[in-house]
Amino acid sequence: MYRNASLQDDWYGVIIFPSRNLEPKNTTIHQPLLECDKVRIIYLDELDNSEEQSIGISLMQLTIASENQVVESAKRLIERVKQEETNVLPQKNLLDIITTIAVYKFSNLSREEVEAMLGIKLEETRVYREAKEEGREEGRLEGKRETKLELVPAMLARGMSIEEVSELLGLTIEQVNQAAEN
Repeated sequence: MYRNASLQDDWYGVIIFPSRNLEPKNTTIHQPLLECDKVRIIYLDELDNSEEQSIGISLMQLTIASENQVVESAKRLIERVKQEETNVLPQKNLLDIITTIAVYKFSNLSREEVEAMLGIKLEETRVYREAKEEGREEGRLEGKRETKLELVPAMLARGMSIEEVSELLGLTIEQVNQAAEN
């Protein structure tokens, strides 16, 4: 443990806030750290939005951009990612991050509308694939539930009690009663 103690002495911290107004007012506990030269505070809304910013900073700025700014900023960032070589993340991962941010920013829009705005196919992105898989899983679960509900009348007709049907199918008694009425 003591052999590698010198490795732990060299550190640097960055605190990132979307804007100054989100910075905590009471910083008494952290004041010594905030005053040392090893900690830097960055306010995303005060950084220059130029193309000279790193892709990482541009991604963070995209998260705080207004809906009016997101589309153009995302398009520019997509082009930069396609053109520039980065050693941080593969191009595909960066494009996934950009589209994920856009999808969350415009959650009220359809997939087609977001695709048209950004000029890309969301089917190629991780966020789309995950959403599609979630939809499939929900469909499977709903199908299983429907099948169970369809079995209720036949099981009751064979003389099983509502409690037995509920226990065997993993349904609530209320669900069994509703299925029996339909």
